[in-house]
Amino acid sequence: MKLRLLTLAAMFAALCTIGAFVKIPVGIGSAALDTVPALVSAAFLPPVYAGAASMIGHLSSSLYAGFPLGPLHVLIAGEMFLILFVFTKLHKAGLHVWKWIFFIFANSVLATLPFYWIISKAFFVTVLPEITIATILNAGIAMIVFPVVVRVMDRVKTHA
Repeated sequence: MKLRLLTLAAMFAALCTIGAFVKIPVGIGSAALDTVPALVSAAFLPPVYAGAASMIGHLSSSLYAGFPLGPLHVLIAGEMFLILFVFTKLHKAGLHVWKWIFFIFANSVLATLPFYWIISKAFFVTVLPEITIATILNAGIAMIVFPVVVRVMDRVKTHA
């Protein structure tokens, strides 16, 4: 069982890394699709593993972009871990609408809020709309893909 979880977590982390290479321009930066696989992983992995996949996805996306915020990406990766941890807990509890509301609010507003004090108010005001667009984009794609992947996996289990 542990090997299966590690393998699935590694697979989702790899998919997050691939998603990091898919960049969509928004404002002064770009949105990466590194969070979509991590969101989908909530259906298959325990919260810690889904959070780890998300953390690896963010770090690979940052690496690809050249770590524009330097060591602050470690803070963001930690935030991503926590957000996906809670998202997965909400999914496992059957709170399917609330998990999406939580993700969009936490990933756009709560995750950006520390930078109001760490960097500046101007940075926060500039980045918030871009992060919100990226978050909604990742969540929208995941909302479409999520039920399809779950259905396919259920079909594979019954035929295996």
